[in-house]
Amino acid sequence: MKRAKGSGEMPFLEHLDELRSRLIWMGVTVLTLSVAGFFIVTELDVIGLLKRPIVPLVPDGMLLFTSPTEPMTVTLKLAFVVGIILSVPILVYHTWGFLAPALFEHEKKAVVPAVIGGFLLFLLGVAMAYFLVLPLALRFLLNFQTQALAPIITIGEYLRFATRLILAFGIIFELPLVCLMLSVLGLIDAGSLRRFRRHAIVAVSVLSALLTPADVGTMLMMMVPLLVLYEISVLLVAIVDRRRLAGRESPEAIAD
Repeated sequence: MKRAKGSGEMPFLEHLDELRSRLIWMGVTVLTLSVAGFFIVTELDVIGLLKRPIVPLVPDGMLLFTSPTEPMTVTLKLAFVVGIILSVPILVYHTWGFLAPALFEHEKKAVVPAVIGGFLLFLLGVAMAYFLVLPLALRFLLNFQTQALAPIITIGEYLRFATRLILAFGIIFELPLVCLMLSVLGLIDAGSLRRFRRHAIVAVSVLSALLTPADVGTMLMMMVPLLVLYEISVLLVAIVDRRRLAGRESPEAIAD
């Protein structure tokens, strides 16, 4: 199998130099867009948007802070997160620019649909966490032992809890895409995914326990979608395997 036209071997030191250059540009991009993120957070009331699931559950709908610097610290952290999100197209561009010369032509064709699919899957996971999982988790946790305990929720702790849960769901929804790309690269197949299904169930259980609060309900709300996504991954990889096998058995492939 030949490499795509225009690709070639690059000396190791040139690889390192290009990697360093692209990492610098990526870092500058994130920092620059984090400044824009600061104005987005303050002007578009991003904190108010993230607060919405907990507002009905706390007195007067207000979250507290215990340090004079906490409101600024929270704002800067959110600005950095927004900066990373805004930087994604440029980060993808530089990543693609570094990896493209080493990819085969059929691998390059899979990248654009993969990026689009990954973005949509991430949004689906974020939406599920924000509209379903987060409100249910908050309602359960804040109504537990209320006859003996009264909640004092600070903005910093709440945003840490909420953003961790939302980003975790966004990331785990990338599982089918990751498996599909590994299959296209020939690193996994459907048979191996089926053989390691029991191991995957254990791994999913541990991951769900680590990424969610210490309540069984929220853990199950992450565990069940992860198991479904794993089975979807098996089906997608099986399709890739069948296409690869059909390509090998085609008259053109046999003639080569």
